[in-house]
Amino acid sequence: MKNLLNKITAWHISSLLLFVLLATDQSQLIDSLKFLLDALLGIIPFLLFAILFMAYASASSLDNIIATALKSKGKYSIVIAALIGGLSPFCSCGVIPLIAALLRMGVPLSTVMAFWLASPITDPAVFALTYSVIDLDFAVARTIAAVAIGVFGGTTIYILNKNGLFNNPLKPEIAAKSTITPLDDRKIIWKFWQDETRRASFITEFKTTLLFLLKWMSLAFLLESLMIAYVPNELIIHYVGGEGIIPIATATLVGIPAYLNGFAALPLIKSMIDQGMSHGAALGFMLGGAVSSMPAAIAVFALVKKPVFAAYIILALIGAFSSALIFQAYLNM
Repeated sequence: MKNLLNKITAWHISSLLLFVLLATDQSQLIDSLKFLLDALLGIIPFLLFAILFMAYASASSLDNIIATALKSKGKYSIVIAALIGGLSPFCSCGVIPLIAALLRMGVPLSTVMAFWLASPITDPAVFALTYSVIDLDFAVARTIAAVAIGVFGGTTIYILNKNGLFNNPLKPEIAAKSTITPLDDRKIIWKFWQDETRRASFITEFKTTLLFLLKWMSLAFLLESLMIAYVPNELIIHYVGGEGIIPIATATLVGIPAYLNGFAALPLIKSMIDQGMSHGAALGFMLGGAVSSMPAAIAVFALVKKPVFAAYIILALIGAFSSALIFQAYLNM
């Protein structure tokens, strides 16, 4: 049985879900396929950018230089990464390929985690839309929380890593370079295509990484389409309304399966606020979902080892809940 489970891939699960929809709900099958296609088309620029960057860095030996440079910055790179993350236009799923690229290069997990946690929460466009749909206080709180959660998560990982935890965070099949012939990492070969071995390395890295990420992102988006279809907004509002700490904690947790993306979630959150949800709970819902939405969590689970995945989820939830509490306390002053 264990051997059988080990052979089940993301493609098998996706195929099974589509088969079930074909047998039970054909209209939803069409809607899910459309959602999947739209989501993949939306994320493909980020996917290709990250994979091309990873393959080029590996083939040219640039990855070793980048990793060495960031390691030399130590804890200061955490703040820099969190600030950059707050300005980058990546969603919780779109940031995954870039995370894979950075970790493959050997960039410290603490630095990557800071960027990882901050990036999906906001960017200039999301700030402007949040301001227009909800209000300025909420938009500012979201931005401050993005950087704060990034710094908190990165610093925590930095401390734990100093104590020997989270070494080699990537799963073996992702961490291992697929190049058969070892490359000389002592210098950068910018025009790598002039070397047959490096050219082959680039092609292999690109194909392998693209296939791996594509199958897991497809499963993630397919599951997201089903959540949107079968989890009514009224049910979400029922569990996250009211005042106090409990609704904030509940909203932060509910945000994981219910969250859509930085833009699509805003009308839902506005509606929940209008129906009595506190601003603190609304922020917790948005932060928890933005960083660790279920589709993104599935992709992360396929990418990193279980302890790193657990740390990512825990840090995201602690950061989101704490930020929401502080924001609500500020509003109540």
